[in-house]
Amino acid sequence: MTALVTDDLAAFRAATPPRTPLAGLDFGDKTIGVAISDVLRGIASPTTTIRRRKFTLDAEALLALLANRGVGGIVLGLPRNMDGSEGPRCQKTRAFARNLSALTDLPMTFWDERLSTVMAERAMLEADLSRARRAERIDQVAAGVILQGALDRLRNL
Repeated sequence: MTALVTDDLAAFRAATPPRTPLAGLDFGDKTIGVAISDVLRGIASPTTTIRRRKFTLDAEALLALLANRGVGGIVLGLPRNMDGSEGPRCQKTRAFARNLSALTDLPMTFWDERLSTVMAERAMLEADLSRARRAERIDQVAAGVILQGALDRLRNL
């Protein structure tokens, strides 16, 4: 059971079953923000934040959530450096995808997440959310920004 893990969005789209939602993940050291699209893959909705503990527990919680929602593929935010290069955070994200692919058949792809947290923070400020509420939701809203970017690109392939 090894899932497709690719940087090629067209290959990812070809591997995902039609009319299934996609999940977007903002993978961090302490949390995993999760957003899920509608079945038409038009709108990303921030869903939840998983507090990280151990990989096996994190993967179990994540895969249970995705199975419950009937998700057909995963878009992982790839935290590139501002110059486009990949640093240690990218390596951690790719390692997480590799390890997760051994536990699921869901195809996975990566989406450049540069400035996604900044965009999420701005959106929440515009919505006039309190500082506490922003801190609580930032990861899932960032996952929504990541997923929405990928959905918009998939629509134009």
